[in-house]
Amino acid sequence: MKRTTLTSGLILASGALGLSVPASADFIQDGKASLELRNFYFNRDFRQSGAPQAKAEEWAQGFLLRYESGFTEGTVGVGLDAIGLLGVKLDSSPDRAGSGLLKRDREAPKRAQDEYGELGLTAKLRASRSTLRLGTLMPKLPVLLANDSRLLPQTFEGGQLNSLELDGLTFDAGRLTQVNQRDSSDYEDMGITTVGAKNIRARSTGSDAFDFANLSYKWSDSLTTGYGFGRLDDFYRQHQLNLNHLLPLGEGRSLKSDLRFAHSSDEGGSNVDNKAFGAMFTYAFGGHALGLGYQRMSGDTGFAYVNGSDAYLVNFVQISDFANREERSWQARYDFNFASVGIPGLTFMTRYLSGDGVELGAGREDGKEWERDTDIAYVIQGGPLKNLGLKWRNATVRTSHFGSDLDENRLILSYTLPLW
Repeated sequence: MKRTTLTSGLILASGALGLSVPASADFIQDGKASLELRNFYFNRDFRQSGAPQAKAEEWAQGFLLRYESGFTEGTVGVGLDAIGLLGVKLDSSPDRAGSGLLKRDREAPKRAQDEYGELGLTAKLRASRSTLRLGTLMPKLPVLLANDSRLLPQTFEGGQLNSLELDGLTFDAGRLTQVNQRDSSDYEDMGITTVGAKNIRARSTGSDAFDFANLSYKWSDSLTTGYGFGRLDDFYRQHQLNLNHLLPLGEGRSLKSDLRFAHSSDEGGSNVDNKAFGAMFTYAFGGHALGLGYQRMSGDTGFAYVNGSDAYLVNFVQISDFANREERSWQARYDFNFASVGIPGLTFMTRYLSGDGVELGAGREDGKEWERDTDIAYVIQGGPLKNLGLKWRNATVRTSHFGSDLDENRLILSYTLPLW
């Protein structure tokens, strides 16, 4: 397992900190720990002719141990968080590997390793209503969303400041220097997503600096607006604006509006040039929710985001992001919460997305794609298996003139055990 100088330093610092924590009851008493067990079966069947492999199919068990300390007393409180991740292979083979669940050998035939893992430490300092974190981070911001859609989450190394000094205003800023992908135990430089038909020019080397800042202001219980800035050194700069509004309509009905805009431009040797607009409107009544979404890409390339992370787009879904060059896409979505009919813990979601107008270059016909997703989830509400979650995720994707055609199923069993 590769460790950077930052992580090594934090390990030493945490050891020294551990010698002094008995002097602060808050550090111990306000701490909490949990163990999450995640059993994951993944099957992706490639349907297009000439596919490099017939399917990706693997089964694995994940263990996620999390600890969050309290803070020492004083003007500046000191704390320490830790996360231990372990993935264990249950079933795989070289011709079925590549699901993103398991770490693979670097050399052919790239077999899935029997196990892989990571230990992450995060030092934290708190003054007033501001907290600085240094070490292992999993940002959840519009300009960077750490991916947690497989067995183990994607993690980053760096520093992040979160400030709540002004009522209603949330401010985040920081710098990330390395990334550990969801199927890896090694930290590496960050790159840019180049899959699909985005026509973003790839570079032979990665970046060791992602700078970000994000402002979110809650004007009222129903209205929140935000601005975000992200810069991946030598790749791109990005400005984002977003608005969320919830309109109560009485008698358990509401209309939610989610508007997003992003402008990405080149930085260094890339050719990034993209404007992305998205809007999602959701009408909820009783246990039902009906949503309609629209997304539009314009510019010389598709949308830019850090490789392996999630994109803050209304049509970023289970498989596709619908963020190719000049692509237009629509989404229709339906959700139902069975608690409204006396079955708490059971939820259902289905959606259909269609995209067209993908610019593939001179002399080529525009690309098209569609995706259909269905999620059924149940969390046991009581008894000895309380909080055991079961989820089935199904997806179908078909494309014209680019991309892959595939059918996919994911079965996930999860259980979180509070330790203290």
